[in-house]
Amino acid sequence: MSVTLSAATLSDMPETVAVPAYDRAGLKPGILHFGIGNFHRAHQAVYLDDLFATGRDHDFAIVGAGILPGESAAREKLAAQDFLTTVVEQDNARTSARVTGSMAEYLPIADAPAIIARLADPEIRIVSMTITEGGYFIDSAGRFDPTHPAIAADGRNPDAPKTVFGLIAAGLKARREKGTAPFTVMCCDNIPHNGAVTLAAVAGTAELSDPELAAFIRSDVAFPNSMVDRITPATSRREIEALRTEFGVEDRWPVFCEEFKQWVLEDKFPAGRPALETVGVTFVDDVAPYELMKIRILNGGHAAIAYPAILLDIHFVHEAMEHPLIRAFLEKLTKDEIIPVVPPVPDTSLEEYRKLIEHRFANPKIGDTVARLALDGSNRQPKFIVPTIRDRLAKGDGVEGLALVSALWCRALGGTSETGKEMPLVDPNMETIRPAAVAAQKDPAAFLALEDVYGELAGDPVFSAAFANALASLREKGVEATLRAYIG
Repeated sequence: MSVTLSAATLSDMPETVAVPAYDRAGLKPGILHFGIGNFHRAHQAVYLDDLFATGRDHDFAIVGAGILPGESAAREKLAAQDFLTTVVEQDNARTSARVTGSMAEYLPIADAPAIIARLADPEIRIVSMTITEGGYFIDSAGRFDPTHPAIAADGRNPDAPKTVFGLIAAGLKARREKGTAPFTVMCCDNIPHNGAVTLAAVAGTAELSDPELAAFIRSDVAFPNSMVDRITPATSRREIEALRTEFGVEDRWPVFCEEFKQWVLEDKFPAGRPALETVGVTFVDDVAPYELMKIRILNGGHAAIAYPAILLDIHFVHEAMEHPLIRAFLEKLTKDEIIPVVPPVPDTSLEEYRKLIEHRFANPKIGDTVARLALDGSNRQPKFIVPTIRDRLAKGDGVEGLALVSALWCRALGGTSETGKEMPLVDPNMETIRPAAVAAQKDPAAFLALEDVYGELAGDPVFSAAFANALASLREKGVEATLRAYIG
């Protein structure tokens, strides 16, 4: 007999499922978070749940907010269970389940007046976000694009914004007018210098309608950089059924994740912050070395294995790591081309970090899918792969393996798998990138001409030649033979 998750049933939970070790009735909102997805609920919400269990900082509970229509269903699921989430942590040796209760409220989706009013509330001292790497309106050079139609629309209608950045700007404007100190804006997405990127987006949006507000944001609002890490697959019927079968809990939207988690955060919170250092968060003066290591090695590694795996009809990430050629490709690429252009990280061995990432990718319990890794390539490649290519070319180093990553992505976009199956690729820019990938089968330059992805690299003779050679090999010899030739 399973127990349906709600506040009323917490005392009925099986002994194998941990429940919040604090009175949720005593929580007060202090953080408004945009993007209540699986990663947030397995990461920031878990750290706060751990902190609340120590008896500290109960005035930093989470208020959820969202702007996309698809978020309405998620809000309904969480509201039906009093904003509780079952988090299942999985490692090779053990599996554990816990219910987290750090979310106190979830505002109606896309209700701009309600969101702005809550942003203006002095109790809200931190506004955080996980809105995916592609949600920041940045071009191939990493600059904020104020001409994007969604941002331009907020510029014309600053009192009725529809983007996260327009809403944050409107909230800061309301606080400024009331004489309330600004909140801190904390980005939790996998983007280099994510605090600076978020500042550019918020101030850039405000600039379109109120230059004085934009200047205030740049001078008076804190945007700490951060590095966040935890592998968290999407929830499917598989996870819901596994939770019911293994732990006896009925949760409409549980989260399954790896046991490992990491959060490195710049200590820049003038409006106050929870004492997250007591539950494992590392506060530093400079996040850059940590975030670059993670983005280049972990996220770059995900991008590297995604497309050979999907072309070989491999479904799960751990299955990709069981393929000897894919695993060897990842190891050689990381050792030979990625790590040499990753600067030193305090108290960290990059080789040991590489081994840790390899171990995490190979975890069979996570059930992370290759399709998730292949998601949104047009936004992920420019952040996780292209910068490493640039760095190596600037040093005069080769890019054979990195060019192969791009060629594998192109090959996957341009056709079916090697057995003729349709591949589950999802990308917001598919209408642009797929025709370019198809055209590249005859003219490789057509794909490199995707300016938002490759920028000036299209004209680099070393990269262009390596890409063309890799694409030709994939077409003529196939994925395995091409990987074997690179591995040597």
